[in-house]
Amino acid sequence: MLAAIAIAAFTLSLAPKGSLGSRWLLIALAGASVFWVWRQPAGERRDNVLPALAVLLSALGLVTIARLSVDLAHRQVLWLGLSLALVIALGETLDRFRRYATYKYIWVLASIVLFVLLALFGQEVNGAKLWIRIGPVQYEPVELIKLFIVFFMAAYLAETGDVIAAAKPWSLRANARYLGPLFLGWGASTAILVLQHDLGMAALLLGTFAAMLYVATRRIDLIVAGGAIFAAVALWAVHHYPYVATRVAVWRNPFADPLGHGYQTLQGLFALAGGGLFGAGYGLGHPSYIPDAPTDYILAAWAEDFGALGACVLLAAFALVVRRSFLAAERQPDLYAKLLLCGLAATLAFQVCIIVGGVLGAFPLTGITLPFFSYGGSSLVANFLLVSLVWAVGAERRHVARAIEQTERGTT
Repeated sequence: MLAAIAIAAFTLSLAPKGSLGSRWLLIALAGASVFWVWRQPAGERRDNVLPALAVLLSALGLVTIARLSVDLAHRQVLWLGLSLALVIALGETLDRFRRYATYKYIWVLASIVLFVLLALFGQEVNGAKLWIRIGPVQYEPVELIKLFIVFFMAAYLAETGDVIAAAKPWSLRANARYLGPLFLGWGASTAILVLQHDLGMAALLLGTFAAMLYVATRRIDLIVAGGAIFAAVALWAVHHYPYVATRVAVWRNPFADPLGHGYQTLQGLFALAGGGLFGAGYGLGHPSYIPDAPTDYILAAWAEDFGALGACVLLAAFALVVRRSFLAAERQPDLYAKLLLCGLAATLAFQVCIIVGGVLGAFPLTGITLPFFSYGGSSLVANFLLVSLVWAVGAERRHVARAIEQTERGTT
């Protein structure tokens, strides 16, 4: 963590003067980051690289936001402080993660309640109704919903995974009996997201659903069926929602409307091209030409300043977080912890892939944020909770770890 803070301090020193607010506030955030790692239980061995990477990625994102918008940078600093305060305050609750399994249907109910609140009080922005405003604070409930769905699926599949794996694909009764609640919980959330025009988050839930279902059952037929259902629903949405149809049209040919709907996409591509291999240098590019760059196209802003190599370094940091999360899942002795870690790791991985693919033009841009890096308080809070939970679930008791090491030495 100290190395991450040192790199972050150097990076933040590049930001325009006064763009990050009080220096003492930044020092307090550094102290909170150290305390977050220091407060871990004494009898456990944890992967401290995970919280360090979360803090480092947040700092790199913050310095990019600061050169785009001073106002947004000030807000992001406050959201970062809130994120660190929450993971510290909820530390003991996250350590008792096994209790989450007893509330598996509560997680689905909570998701539906949040969707209802969103439908009643949500604000529509760019064709999607995804935000709830409480006074000066605007929050995106789907960032919490993605975690709730993982909690539900991990608990449910830990109980029924072996039965679902043993069921024959043609046995409708057996599949309906055990897959019904699973498809109901995931399907209801996905359907509501589609109705709210948020295909990006719906695709994220599909990827998480597929990854966890495969880990628990190894049944390819269920993955194919889920993908086919989603493809059919997405095709329907394209033909019935002008907002979704416009996104697809811009993806297919942004030059058809270069000064209108395609303007953002083209400016993002120009920024990527302008950065080249090594970048223009911090503060020397022109990412401010990209509409909504701090949220949708912050990767393009970063790449214009630091080049393709800088973008590769950034993506390597995300890949390291995902890889270490999956390795922690592999070490777990029970299916519930394994599924929980796989689901959280898959959520982070698919979120990065969806936004990066959208910026690069591999598929339509969906508006999903780049974890830790893009501006967005709800995303930052949810992803800090995600990493903190992975950090807690992947912990090893010291005596267990020592026994495993002795066993490995004895077999070699």
